[in-house]
Amino acid sequence: MNGATPLLVGSLVLLGIVLGYGIRWIIIARKASSVEQQLALKINQAKQRAKDIELEAKERAGKLVDDHKREEHERKVKLDRFEDRLIKKEEFLIQDVRKLESREAELKNNFSRLTEEKDSLHTLQEKARQQLEVSAGLSADQAREQLLERIREEHQQDLARTVQQLERDRKEEIEKKSADIMLSAMQRYARSSVADATTSVFLLPNEDLKGKIIGREGRNIRTLERLTGVEVIVDETPESVILSSFDPLRREIARLALEKLIKDGRIQPAKIEEKVEEAREELTKRMEKIGEDAAMEIGIIDLPKEILQLLGRLHFRTSYGQNVLTHSIEMAHLASMIAADIGASVEVAKKGALLHDIGKAISHEVEGTHVELGRKILKKYNIDDRVIAAMEAHHEEYPFSTPESFIVAAVDVLSASRPGARRDSVENYLRRLEDLEKIAGEFPGVRQVYALSAGREVRVFVTPEKIDDFGALQLAKDISVKIKTEMKFPGEIKVNVIREMRAVEYAR
Repeated sequence: MNGATPLLVGSLVLLGIVLGYGIRWIIIARKASSVEQQLALKINQAKQRAKDIELEAKERAGKLVDDHKREEHERKVKLDRFEDRLIKKEEFLIQDVRKLESREAELKNNFSRLTEEKDSLHTLQEKARQQLEVSAGLSADQAREQLLERIREEHQQDLARTVQQLERDRKEEIEKKSADIMLSAMQRYARSSVADATTSVFLLPNEDLKGKIIGREGRNIRTLERLTGVEVIVDETPESVILSSFDPLRREIARLALEKLIKDGRIQPAKIEEKVEEAREELTKRMEKIGEDAAMEIGIIDLPKEILQLLGRLHFRTSYGQNVLTHSIEMAHLASMIAADIGASVEVAKKGALLHDIGKAISHEVEGTHVELGRKILKKYNIDDRVIAAMEAHHEEYPFSTPESFIVAAVDVLSASRPGARRDSVENYLRRLEDLEKIAGEFPGVRQVYALSAGREVRVFVTPEKIDDFGALQLAKDISVKIKTEMKFPGEIKVNVIREMRAVEYAR
């Protein structure tokens, strides 16, 4: 019994193994069958989906074909309609052409008939004239001359008196009308005029600043005078210095530079150079603003920026003591009024008047009359030729070519001849100073020239690379000789030639 037990146990184990293996195969077979079923199901679903997609594609393709056929039909209908309209228009055109041809033929026939009648009438007139000449014993030209001569003899004196009376009446009427227009313009526009002087008084915050302005051994005041061309007079007048120069632009630069130096507090040659340059830049901007304000006052808004800056520069120029910009603005107002009264172009007249002296802004720097320089400036900036024609004749250097040119010349005389507008003695004095600077500036190697001390001194700054010490001595002599030869002046004029060598380098 004990021997049979292990055998039984082994049999049971073996049976369990066989049963387990069989069950496992059964389970595996069932799983494989399930996967195959799932695959078959998915394949069937995919085939069904493909059929659905195919049907949908066929339906869409059919729809597209139907849409295309419908559009093609509509296009064909439109083309047929358009073709019908063209055919109808062509028929109408053919009918019009036939009517025109018929009308042309009719006009040709009428013209031929009129030509024949004209020739016939001319023949009848010629026969009548010949018969008249035979009857009178005179040709037509002879009869006309005799008739005119008889009328001339009978009414010659009457005609002469009538013509003279008409001319006299017309002249009186024109003079009266022109006087009325000018008087009306002058009454409607009134502007005060103050003659510019040649000195400016600069007020100081305190008396101690005079010493700073002069500087050690006068180097500060000499630097300021050299850079600005203005004579700085420091006298006993309390808390003020006098800036003397015939050029208002230089005086203004010196005044602005002094203001900046006093505000800064440091007055020395290097700082003076810096502030003078700042003053020049500030004055350039201010001149453009002054020009814009002048143009706006007149009602002109289309002038270039460069022209406006030159207009502002005229604020610092004088003519016989009269401010040139004030004179030009006054002329522009008068010109616009006169132009409106006589039916001329108001825009051209007031522009020509405002810009008539624009050449004076550079006349002291460039050779040529201010009229010629003004023409070149206006042509350079494409100003209307009618405006140039209006301004170029105000001194009769060019002929009067337009009504506006007469107006500009007339208002120039009105503005200049108004009592108190100009001061001849001041202008002659300023002209002498300008001539001094011009004579000295014509020599080669001269960089800057300033006329100072009311024209009793000329300071000439030369380029040291071009003129040596001996050349400076000779230049002073040559300038003095030329001044004596070309100018008339009281007393004596000191010619001061300054040759300054300056070395500049930067440490970086």
